[in-house]
Amino acid sequence: MKRISTVIWLVLSLGWMKSVYAEPVELQVPGPEDTCPVCGMFVAKYPEWIATVRYKDGHAHHFDGAKDLFKYLLDLPKWAPNHQAGEIEVIGVTEYYGLTRIDARKAFYVIGSDVLGPMGHELIPLETKEDAEEYLRDHKGLSIVLFNDITLEQLQGLDAGVFE
Repeated sequence: MKRISTVIWLVLSLGWMKSVYAEPVELQVPGPEDTCPVCGMFVAKYPEWIATVRYKDGHAHHFDGAKDLFKYLLDLPKWAPNHQAGEIEVIGVTEYYGLTRIDARKAFYVIGSDVLGPMGHELIPLETKEDAEEYLRDHKGLSIVLFNDITLEQLQGLDAGVFE
């Protein structure tokens, strides 16, 4: 009986852990000619910052960082007039510490740190809240935000070097 309860506890624990951590996502790697639809930079030059939106039809847009990804998502009619939010299948960002692609909707983002990305101040994607808190302390970040809490004003602040 003790063995069965241990197995049940282990299974439940693993299920809980899976829901806490942002899961890795499988996304195509941008080619040398793929450019960010927001800024026009060649994305493949910055593999540690890549973010990707993949649509249900398989079409993908790649970005040179989470900041441009969110500019795109927050003004889809401007950056992708032929696409609708409901057509998006997966949104992935490159996790800062592990350099793995994770689900952008489950990531924690640090704003206002001393680390710069290809386009200057960036949203820094992290897999866990604990990693985000550690990063915040180590890199003088100002706040941790979740996917649905990111605003265009915050992104404009990052561009201007003014953080809220």
